[in-house]
Amino acid sequence: MDLLLLLLRVLLTAILYAFLAVLLVLLWRDLRRAVEAGLPSRPEGRLIVVEADDGGPEPGTAFPLQEVTSLGRTPANTIILADPFVSAHHALLAWREGWWWLEDQGSKNGTTLNGEMVTRPTVVSAGDLIGLGRVVLRLETEHREGPENTERR
Repeated sequence: MDLLLLLLRVLLTAILYAFLAVLLVLLWRDLRRAVEAGLPSRPEGRLIVVEADDGGPEPGTAFPLQEVTSLGRTPANTIILADPFVSAHHALLAWREGWWWLEDQGSKNGTTLNGEMVTRPTVVSAGDLIGLGRVVLRLETEHREGPENTERR
């Protein structure tokens, strides 16, 4: 009886290790396929000041983008815009799902994209104009303009 229990334990352990080995092989293959397929990498992007009132950044000023870029008036933001009409934490521009997404953070004066209010996360393409307070910024990227089938507003 003891020998039978020992054999069952050894068999169960072997099955468990075989299952883990198969799982690791499948994960490794999936990872290799994803790398070979070329997952979309974050493009080099920047925001260029198109217009701003007195006290704001000079037109032509360029701000490099990070994977998640916060825009607002306080030093806690990635991009600081010294404009009294810009909220402390005004908006977020984030690289997600292979695209740049703009989201208003409950700002008092709102965020616009090409002159329209942003009420939910919205895809931003190269050349689009982002308005925060009295500051207008243009998105510049090195590749991909935007998804063809994504609803913009």
